[in-house]
Amino acid sequence: MVLHFYLRYSTKYGQAILVSGNTETLGNNDFKKAFLLEYLNDQFWHGYVEIDEKFIGESIQYKYILREENADDVAEFGNDRIIDTSKYKAQRLVLTDVWNHPGTIENVFYSSPFKNVLLKYPATVKSKDKILKNFTHEFRVKAPLLSQHETLCIGGSAAVLNNWAEDKVAPMKKEGDWFTVKLQLPTEAFPFTYKYGIFNKKDKKFIRYEEGNNRLLLSPETNNTINIIHDGFANLQNINWKGAGVAIPVFSLRSKKGLGTGEITDLKLLVDWARETGLSMIQLLPINDTTATYTWRDSYPYAAISAFALHPLLINLDAVAGKDGASIIKQLAKKKKVLNNLSEIDYEQVLKIKLDTLKELYRQQKDSFKNDSSFFSFFELNRHWLEPYAAFCYLRDKYKTADFSKWKQYVNYDESAIQQLISSQQNHHDEIAFFYFVQYHLHQQLKDATEYAHKHAVIIKGDIPIGICKNSVDAWMEPELYHMDTQAGAPPDAFTAKGQNWGFPTYNWKKMQADDFAWWRRRFEQMSNYFDAFRIDHILGFFRIWSIPSHAVEGIMGRFVPAIPVSINEIFGNNILFERFRYTKPFISEDVLNQLFGDKKEEVKKTFLDKDKLKPKFDTQRKVEEYFAGLDEPDNKIKLGLFDLISNVIFFDDEEFGGQKFHFRFSMEETSSFKNLEHHSQDALRKLYVNYFFHRQDELWRKEAMKKLPGLKQNTNMLVCGEDLGLVPHCVPEVMERLGILSLEIQRMPKKTGIEFFHPNDAPYLSVVSPSTHDMSTIRAWWEEDAEKTRRFYNHIMGQHGMPPKYCEPWINKEIVLQHLYSPAIWSVFQMQDLLGMHATLRRENPSEERINNPANPEHYWNYRMHINLETLLKETAFNEELKTNVKASGR
Repeated sequence: MVLHFYLRYSTKYGQAILVSGNTETLGNNDFKKAFLLEYLNDQFWHGYVEIDEKFIGESIQYKYILREENADDVAEFGNDRIIDTSKYKAQRLVLTDVWNHPGTIENVFYSSPFKNVLLKYPATVKSKDKILKNFTHEFRVKAPLLSQHETLCIGGSAAVLNNWAEDKVAPMKKEGDWFTVKLQLPTEAFPFTYKYGIFNKKDKKFIRYEEGNNRLLLSPETNNTINIIHDGFANLQNINWKGAGVAIPVFSLRSKKGLGTGEITDLKLLVDWARETGLSMIQLLPINDTTATYTWRDSYPYAAISAFALHPLLINLDAVAGKDGASIIKQLAKKKKVLNNLSEIDYEQVLKIKLDTLKELYRQQKDSFKNDSSFFSFFELNRHWLEPYAAFCYLRDKYKTADFSKWKQYVNYDESAIQQLISSQQNHHDEIAFFYFVQYHLHQQLKDATEYAHKHAVIIKGDIPIGICKNSVDAWMEPELYHMDTQAGAPPDAFTAKGQNWGFPTYNWKKMQADDFAWWRRRFEQMSNYFDAFRIDHILGFFRIWSIPSHAVEGIMGRFVPAIPVSINEIFGNNILFERFRYTKPFISEDVLNQLFGDKKEEVKKTFLDKDKLKPKFDTQRKVEEYFAGLDEPDNKIKLGLFDLISNVIFFDDEEFGGQKFHFRFSMEETSSFKNLEHHSQDALRKLYVNYFFHRQDELWRKEAMKKLPGLKQNTNMLVCGEDLGLVPHCVPEVMERLGILSLEIQRMPKKTGIEFFHPNDAPYLSVVSPSTHDMSTIRAWWEEDAEKTRRFYNHIMGQHGMPPKYCEPWINKEIVLQHLYSPAIWSVFQMQDLLGMHATLRRENPSEERINNPANPEHYWNYRMHINLETLLKETAFNEELKTNVKASGR
């Protein structure tokens, strides 16, 4: 059998089209070995391959690859081009296809949440219609938004279709993602013009044709040939599906059955509430284990010690105990009552109680647990991360630290040594198996909760952090995948003047690319066990990351990596009076010292300075921090002043180029180093600065993202959403749109320059709109922060006259929610606090208690918890009905 490929695609010079598939001639799904097509004309690429006899009768799966001039490959969306060769007796199959652009809107409806939950198409009933055995052409096309009783049909100029007669259209049947129909088209039928249309199966009635021009098939392929035409998508309305969701961390949930924190099992109650209110998405924060110190500092959900293990804090003990362990749970009644009466989470107490109880339950159940076939299945599928994780936790507890550099013979991960450590023959094996036990039950509870959500047409959206904890299983196992001597963060913005230092090592993308991003693929696969969609935390990090040297404490000391530096020749070429020491070392003068330290200036000079420079033992922020940490009564003003002094530079040296190339310090104009330069140099530096941050890096960053994101996205069918907030390079929207990644649009963080607020009406369809995120104050708290800004919002965005109310009254909160519900965006998602803020009695009294995270505070305690039980919320019929009515009225 010979397969002919015709792809309708107009390429640019330097581009090429290849076919990748599951046969040897198509490269066995290895893009590097894909079959190269030939350029035929402006419309088509063509090629043919002979299929080995051993494949006759098998299914051939293929897809097209666009190879750029720089050798980067971009695959079309989907894995649904499948040819079952057993169904075709011809010697030649001619496949006429159109490129499936990943950014095409309809593709979003073929991602997991839509295919499996939200738009699950009714199971195909075996048709009683005659099967056409002799046919020349098979037409395939997609239409994701048909209603339950609708299918596609085809009408056209051929006699078999009675020359466009609406009562003679041929209904199509659903096969996988495609609607298909077979036609016998004789030579005289060509050129054949046709269109797809909508047909009501129940009433057996033609409804209407698709929009746009007629489709055209010019000449037939004959002589023992079958033509299969993949026409992409029918030209039908494609942006009329919209959904709404609620965002809340699992730990923030509150139920009568919980123990001091939200638990995975509480998700079922949240699903019930979502169903009652017309919401179809639940968006969560990361739920991975962060236990490094057993203190409240571990409450930060983005500092996971494992990218795979789930957090013991979120487990429900009753579900683990069952009937046999009921007496153990009963003993916790008093503690449970005390902890549930708290307005916030007592992280340390709750975690200790849960771990102690889990150890008791393990001792009771270990014999039956170890022989449980369900556990064995879980273990075998997850042992690649589960065994190292259990070993890590055991060693963390043994050495009283998660810093594996202090683990003696286990400093470096060694597979054989770890296998010996976790052997069932070891006396401490129960201490290892305990972690298997906990993870197994977490898995069971989360799987159960997500299956319950799906049964009720609700999807679960997870969150993938941009980084990993420096002291984590992942860093211990594969340190070569990370730059352990740098820290990821973010530059200064409207919320954080000094930037952010997250403390995570940055990724070594070259190493990750060498094995085709295996770690990321495993991570996505693990997430897909539980989640239908996910948010890529700080997707900008895939373009460039804000990298802070290990000797720095504040984010302001970082720079973007990769980045094209400014050369010394450029600097001199702009007539800047450049001296390396003056521009790259802290600028220190009497005026600067007076501004920073006031009456403590002389003390600072004596202790920390050698004339106009810092003493070597205080010349980095980390050294200063360590010095003050050792004092009985540290002076925080002096410490922060020294931090400011150290960051008082214009350029950072690029160490790779030996003093010949440099990177600008962010917010350069705010430094006294810059302010003390003469005007000509200031003007020239401003121009270079703008070029450096906003122009010269764009193509480099676009290429960086295209090396990573296409391959990662094609390894999952979860719906991918990007958190693209902050300083967004010009190339980001184009890349996300090209790959079909949903953007995040936040009213208070407009991406367009020159405007103060973003209006939800201006959102693109493939986006998520929200009034706030977990990193921001809620609607009500924000309303009280800046009276003048609130007035401008009230007048210009809400269209109200005069001065706004001092407090965010329920009608104001509701109006803002409605703005987002009526947005053209495919998803509008709200923090639970913002939804409850619409109701005078359900809202929390003090809105300042509702904030989940403050990024400006590196010491923030993540302990927010809902103030009412989900059981109570479910009984608030009037509120729930009103919300449901608003959601439905908005078309969601």
